[in-house]
Amino acid sequence: MLRELPSAVPVAGLAWCHTPTGALMSTTTTEGSALAPFKRRAFLWVWLGVLVASMATWMQTVGAQWLLVQSPNATIVALVQAAASLPMMLLALPSGVLADAFDKRRILLSVQAAFMVLGVSMAVLTATSRMTPGLVLLFTVLWGAAVAMQLPTYQSLIPELVRREHLKAAIRLDMVSVNVSRAAGPALAGFIIAAFGVPEAFGTAALLVLPLTAILLVWKRPKGSLASSEPFLHALRTGGRFAWNEPAVKRIFTRCFLFVLGGSAMWALLPLVASQELGVGASGFGIMFTALGIGAVIGAFGLAGVKDSVSANQMLALSSVVFAAGLAGTVLLGNYWLVLASLVFCGLAWMGAVSTLNSDIALILPVWVRARGLALMVMMFTSAQVVGSVLWGQVTDAFSLRTAMLAAAGLLLVTVVVGLLWRMPDTQGFDPAASYIWNEADMAIEVDESEGPVAVSVDYWIALDRQEEFLAAMEQVRRLKLRTGATRWELWRDGADPTHFTEVFTIATWGEHLKQHQGRLTAADERIEQVALRLSDPPARATHLLPPGTGAPKLAESTLPEWVAN
Repeated sequence: MLRELPSAVPVAGLAWCHTPTGALMSTTTTEGSALAPFKRRAFLWVWLGVLVASMATWMQTVGAQWLLVQSPNATIVALVQAAASLPMMLLALPSGVLADAFDKRRILLSVQAAFMVLGVSMAVLTATSRMTPGLVLLFTVLWGAAVAMQLPTYQSLIPELVRREHLKAAIRLDMVSVNVSRAAGPALAGFIIAAFGVPEAFGTAALLVLPLTAILLVWKRPKGSLASSEPFLHALRTGGRFAWNEPAVKRIFTRCFLFVLGGSAMWALLPLVASQELGVGASGFGIMFTALGIGAVIGAFGLAGVKDSVSANQMLALSSVVFAAGLAGTVLLGNYWLVLASLVFCGLAWMGAVSTLNSDIALILPVWVRARGLALMVMMFTSAQVVGSVLWGQVTDAFSLRTAMLAAAGLLLVTVVVGLLWRMPDTQGFDPAASYIWNEADMAIEVDESEGPVAVSVDYWIALDRQEEFLAAMEQVRRLKLRTGATRWELWRDGADPTHFTEVFTIATWGEHLKQHQGRLTAADERIEQVALRLSDPPARATHLLPPGTGAPKLAESTLPEWVAN
């Protein structure tokens, strides 16, 4: 799974939307104590380095927002979140593919260098009074792009740092790291801004990446295969095709978008709440972020037992109601300490919602497409933040801050009603384990994996009284073939024999079709396909069709020269 994001959309706390790749890799081994992963020194040092470096991103966000907080245009302030979110929305999936193809340690070192240059540049421009609102947004976009590159790289590195049986504990420690940095980073930024100024906050952010840089320089990562198993553009298309043809994934994406769209008002407009509603300075603003982080840490540990006794739908509904109440409280309570208390509950509710969405999507995604599926989840998450940031900023400009926050709270309550009509999928019915249910293709010619396209026809003979059941089953089969690699799918009926049906699906290359044979199908897919196959009498028969001139005929052993045959 994807690691929690400390900063790609730092204002919105996308930190709680992700979990490291491989979180579901082991379900039978003993997990050990919560701190067991720290016995691996590499994990301990990298964990500490990432914790400190994550604080830098939160400091950059607070500094950028505080530079703009006196702007008469609320949309400009809200656009800081949009600027941080946009790179993750656009680059999450490409970054995941690149992380599979290149050395992860070198990528992380390059990202730290980028953070250093950006932090120093922002400090110098601000100190010399050359930092304009446009430059603030530009630097925030560039910082977000660096985070978009770091996220999939680090998340895919975690399984290399810990033993298999300690992976779940490592995931929880990673969540603690994100939320501790979320609490400490804004508080430190607020203190430095109040005591010294915004340039010093940016300079400190640049310095905070040095520990992770030093750790990466000293650490010697074991060499492994760096080659991606799929071409870059092809891998992008395959991931998108899977998500589009899996209804459960689309449902989770939709619920995620709706919740984050309403919740994004908190992260986009919190600086205005601090300055306009409560009249607090930079340090008070930082403490407000800290309260959200404390709530999230409480949620990370406290909700584990609760989630076992409630459904995903109930957890989302409860989280939406609590977060909506917190949103309303920020503009209605009028007391700084009461608002801090409501922010703690907001942090807890945010953790409950996005961790539920994250765990459900991970339970559905098969191993072969898990990283890309989670990257698409990140894109859905951040697109909701970008849209929400602009929307709530516009509402604030057109009406008032109070109207925007109450409208966002109302939208969250609407999502509760949506949940009653469009419930979260039951993940108990999904088994993402690979299932090798297709036999090896019986081919009389040698075909190169790059050749194609390939058409596969499957003939069924279905009794008249079972055809309605068959057609319903084939709708599920259609989605199965399309999400595992087919680019086109059709079902035909024989005009001369009403019991004879032919399924035809097309795959771009022979190698892509071999992947369907070699692990893309899951145990859940096997159950879907068996429903259709058991209805055919006689048994279904598959044929592989290729363009004329593709491949070369296989030579039977008896036709080979004697010296070759022997």
